[in-house]
Amino acid sequence: MKHDFNIDRRKFIAKLGGTAAVAVMSSEVLADALEDELMENAYGYDDMGSRRYGAEECLDREIFTASNDIRRGAGWIFDKTKTPVLARMPAQPTLVDFFNHRFTVPSVEHCLKCAKHALDEGQDEIFVFAALVHDIVMTLFKGDHAWWGYQFIGPYVNERVAWAVRYHQALRFLDDPETDYTMPELYNCVFGREYVPEPYIQQAQKEALAHEWYIHARMITVNDLYGFTPGPQPVIEDFIDIIGRNWKQPAEGLGHDNTSASHMWRALLDPDRPL
Repeated sequence: MKHDFNIDRRKFIAKLGGTAAVAVMSSEVLADALEDELMENAYGYDDMGSRRYGAEECLDREIFTASNDIRRGAGWIFDKTKTPVLARMPAQPTLVDFFNHRFTVPSVEHCLKCAKHALDEGQDEIFVFAALVHDIVMTLFKGDHAWWGYQFIGPYVNERVAWAVRYHQALRFLDDPETDYTMPELYNCVFGREYVPEPYIQQAQKEALAHEWYIHARMITVNDLYGFTPGPQPVIEDFIDIIGRNWKQPAEGLGHDNTSASHMWRALLDPDRPL
């Protein structure tokens, strides 16, 4: 399936600092920046805080002006121009609570659309669920988001889902005729046809291709392309039953349990914590 996404190439390169800055960026950084731009264009940030959280019971009501002081790798939750207010979280927060009150609009709407496509196509439930959670970590951190995502969800999901999230980042650069996946032409248009992923990405591709769970990561890349398309926006409530069957919710609440990922969830609970 061929997907053509439209962005203003000149404005995009200027946003990254110009052609000189782009020339010294790694292919992986450029690709992540492009995906970030696609999400911004698809969903925007206008009035995000009031649209998501409302005005009542906010931890932080102050809206900051735009700044270039925030580096692109930082998750959207740390940029108050994009998340001006934070709703109070329940004492024992669930994944759904994070979808509703912490994961930022681009991540939520992108993942919901990916999962809805998988559901409508009648894909196995594990593929639907992987599509639902594959990019949620981008609220926290965007650079090498697949590796961060793998650690973020690892304690709470089937091992195949976590593995798929880790390797989907590398496989998005690799065509697969059997699943009708083609790397977006936009990558070539923006970065040139000489575009070559970094060695660690190439190594991850080799590992994924040789693994028995390859199809799990590949299906994330297939469904990912549908997360930027126009159309009705799904809601997290459409996936409550799927979450219930595939997410291991800790009784203490996410961030209050004691796993290798708890600190990451606590960072989202209170991103203003200084220490």
